Amino acid sequence: MAMQYILCGGQLYRRSYDGIHLRCLKKEEVEKVMEEIHQGICSPHMNGIMLAKKILRIGYYWNMLEIDCVDFVKSFHDYQTHANLNHMPPKELYSMTFLWPFSVWGIDMIERIAPKALNGHKFILVAIDYFTKWVEAASYSVLKAKHVARFIENNIICLYGVPQEIISNNGSHFEGEVRTIMKLYNIEHHKPSPYQP
Repeated sequence: MAMQYILCGGQLYRRSYDGIHLRCLKKEEVEKVMEEIHQGICSPHMNGIMLAKKILRIGYYWNMLEIDCVDFVKSFHDYQTHANLNHMPPKELYSMTFLWPFSVWGIDMIERIAPKALNGHKFILVAIDYFTKWVEAASYSVLKAKHVARFIENNIICLYGVPQEIISNNGSHFEGEVRTIMKLYNIEHHKPSPYQP
């Protein structure tokens, strides 16, 4: 292990794998460095592993670096309340099976784009095939049910054949002419349950 360390000007350094010399910190300096990087002027309030990597990039090292950083971050109240924790009770997973490519499509509108595109379009309609993950998209200045129906005919049916089913949300632009197209081509139209936060 001694081969990884060098003594230069009374200060201990550790050679990193990429040749950079990392200054080894004393126990008294460790807390101050972690606090300054985690909560300093440009504080990103990162998790423990990212904090340890940032300290290494800056050029500091000590033996228990990663463990100390994780413990340091866990001690903050903000971490406890805003951590990426799963609050949902466990449920049994089920897989969705699709028999062949382009048999099931999901279609949705991306929210209004601000600022508008150069051509004045502010809506994007996106359809994705669940089997191959192939994406078809088109932009519109105004998005109504007739535009969605034309999109389904031109971008899905004409290019990939008649799908078995299309899944969309409960938006008003998936009503009217879209239902007519679904009945005309005998496509099953599924809608998910409304989202409730």
